[in-house]
Amino acid sequence: MIRIAVDPFPSDETLRELWEKAWGDAGPASWQGVLKRSLAHVGAFEGEKFVGFVNVAWDGGLHAFILDTCVDRDFRRQGIATRLVKAAEEAARERGAKWLHVDFEPHLTEFYRGCGFRPTEAGLIAL
Repeated sequence: MIRIAVDPFPSDETLRELWEKAWGDAGPASWQGVLKRSLAHVGAFEGEKFVGFVNVAWDGGLHAFILDTCVDRDFRRQGIATRLVKAAEEAARERGAKWLHVDFEPHLTEFYRGCGFRPTEAGLIAL
C-alpha cells in the first residue's frame, strides 16, 4: 500500500537514492535548501521506502510550479505520480496559490493532461 505525505522532508541521502532510481543521476548536491523554500513537497512511501516525490515551487504569491516529479522505476505504472501531483495541487490550493504551472517534455503530455493541466503558451530560455 502506497502512502502519500505532504512535506515529509526526506534526507538528502533518501532523495538522492530515489533520484538515481528515477533519473539515473545523483541530482542536486543537497535538497534541503530547495525543500525549505518550497510551497510544499509530496512524497510517496511503501512502508518506510521512499518511492516517489514532487516539489511545488512558488513565487511567494499566487503562482506555484510543479517540479521534479519522479517515481522509482520499480514502482511506475501504479498511479503514484498522479497521486503525487493531485496531492501537490491540493496543498498548493490550501496554501493560497491560485495557479499551478508545469513544464514538461512532449512524451509527458498525456500524463499531465490526465492530471488536469491544460495547454498554454509559454516561453523558455536554456541557461
